[in-house]
Amino acid sequence: MATKKQIFLPLVVILAGLGGFAGMAALKKPPEEKAKLDTTPLVSVEPVNIEPMDFTVNSYGVVTAKYETELVAQVNGEIVYLSEQFVRGGFVKKGDVLARIDPSDYDAALIDAQANMASARAKLVEEKAFGKVAEAEWKRITDGVPTDLSLRKPQLAQEVAKLNSSEAGLKRAKRNVERTVIKAPYDALIEARNIGLGSYVSVGSKLGKVLGTDHAEIRLPIADKDTQFLRRDGQNTPVLIEGQLAGKPYQWRAEIVRSEGVIDNRSRMTYLVAELPDPYGLQSDHEPLRYGTYVTASIEGISAEHTTKVARHLVFNNQVAILDDDLKLKYVDVNILRQLGSDVIITDGLAQGMNVITSALDYPIEGMQLALPSQETMSDDLTVDVIVDEKE
Repeated sequence: MATKKQIFLPLVVILAGLGGFAGMAALKKPPEEKAKLDTTPLVSVEPVNIEPMDFTVNSYGVVTAKYETELVAQVNGEIVYLSEQFVRGGFVKKGDVLARIDPSDYDAALIDAQANMASARAKLVEEKAFGKVAEAEWKRITDGVPTDLSLRKPQLAQEVAKLNSSEAGLKRAKRNVERTVIKAPYDALIEARNIGLGSYVSVGSKLGKVLGTDHAEIRLPIADKDTQFLRRDGQNTPVLIEGQLAGKPYQWRAEIVRSEGVIDNRSRMTYLVAELPDPYGLQSDHEPLRYGTYVTASIEGISAEHTTKVARHLVFNNQVAILDDDLKLKYVDVNILRQLGSDVIITDGLAQGMNVITSALDYPIEGMQLALPSQETMSDDLTVDVIVDEKE
């Protein structure tokens, strides 16, 4: 038989455990009420600014001389004189004597030509006199008709031809004497000299090469899609030339003077030619632009009144995402006029003050509710206030 102690002791332990559990449950605080979580996507925006824009077309090229001349000997002979300026890099004026070929033989030939002409002229005078005598004798004869031969007309024509031939020989002899003097055809820079003092040259021998210094030219390749932004296809358009001189950047002013009128078969580019006066600054006070310099060019183009610039990655299928007045996602169609690096120029579709969404959205759906970072900050502040009040 179980004793009373064995019966009541377990009951007491059970009752004590239930009482402790009830007391601990009474001391437990109710869970704090949490603020409702806002899952509205946050976006960043950039306001649209509509303004006029002047376009430029950029290109590049190498500076070259407008005129280049290969000096070639037109007579044979020995070089007996060389100018001190006739060296590579020397500057010469138009008409400056660069070199002389020994003129001795050509001076002698000129004297012979002068003598031949004097003899032919005397023969012609003599033949004219014979003709007059023959004509006077035939006038005494009344029953005959004189022939051309009897009046010495063929002999006269022959002497006239000899005189003309002697005049041509004289001109040729004078020209050969003049060709013994090598002169600069225009104000020029000496690019090369191929002869030395005492050299013997023949007809066709290359003496040197000169580059004109009055004007420089720059061939500028233009892509076909960029020609629409040029005024008058670039004709007579100002150009800003930029290049390096002694390691420092400089700028020069030029002008488009012509188009080459064809599309290059290899590059598929159209070439415009810019002209720069006095590239070496010999007649004006500006920094020299040396031939062979690689330069970049900015050609003035057309103007557009209503444009805005948007990052290229924000345009998809010619649409831009904007945040409307109700803070909802909206797509608008736009007209892209031109791409400039990482940006595009838009002319239609966007209005002043519109907010273009610049941040990425994971699952964009037109009409979805969005929020700005400033609004999220306000919501966080309100949540903090609610929690503080509950704790108090």
